Amino acid sequence: MEFWFSEKQTKDVKFSIRVDRQLYSGYSDFQRIDVFESPEFGRFLTLDGYMMLTEKDEFIYHEMITHIPMAVHPDPKKILVIGAGDGGVVRELVRYPEVERIDLVEIDEMVVEISKKYLPTTAGQMENERVHIYYEDGLKFIRRCRDEYDLIIVDSTDPFGPGEGLFTREFYGNCYKALKEDGIMVNQHESPFYEADAAACQRAHRNITESFPISRVYQAHIPTYPSGHWLFGFASKKYHPLRNLREQEWNARGLKTRYYTTMLHKGAFYLPAYVEEMLKDVEK
Repeated sequence: MEFWFSEKQTKDVKFSIRVDRQLYSGYSDFQRIDVFESPEFGRFLTLDGYMMLTEKDEFIYHEMITHIPMAVHPDPKKILVIGAGDGGVVRELVRYPEVERIDLVEIDEMVVEISKKYLPTTAGQMENERVHIYYEDGLKFIRRCRDEYDLIIVDSTDPFGPGEGLFTREFYGNCYKALKEDGIMVNQHESPFYEADAAACQRAHRNITESFPISRVYQAHIPTYPSGHWLFGFASKKYHPLRNLREQEWNARGLKTRYYTTMLHKGAFYLPAYVEEMLKDVEK
């Protein structure tokens, strides 16, 4: 008998992966958490039945949400990460020696513990001495911060359930206040392809443009996310993601990556026509 995990991406579309075995299933105070093992994608994590990451393609997401802003900001010392309980963003950030402190705010402690146990490839740096974990609501945490961070990475779940508040105008406005005068915010921006996801993209983009003077959207191909076409948001008080790209300096680091390159960095901001139109419709 074969076993399959299926995620309902729209009312008419399902994405399925054959499963060898289920490694964990349980409920936290916030959501259901499952870890499966599959022959094609290795281990993968789902929350409330929605795909969060797989061992095979997680590097795409984590490299693109991390290295894009790190290749632009000239001196990122203090960084706030909201969500990201699987540890992939932290893993990428600790590769930069100039980063002095990473504050990780994750509402669900069980996500961190399960990831450390079953997904050590992503969560292997969660106990790094520069990482400080706060188990609380990112919405409440950010309200207390003023002029504090060089970079904020919002690695939230989808805009419903525990992650819903991380897509609001209030939240992005508080991120603006929490950043230093040349700070950058990056967030996952959903997929532009299916109707409901596209509407979430538009809402997030509209809310961000109302708070930040510089706001651009970029893309990556992530096979296990809905439609495979995924967007990220880059927002800044000062730096433009292309004009201020420190290409030579970043390449001189010699960081080994599997997806991100500075050439790809530039190309990622050139969006398909239908996405450009969709975003322009909500820009003021």
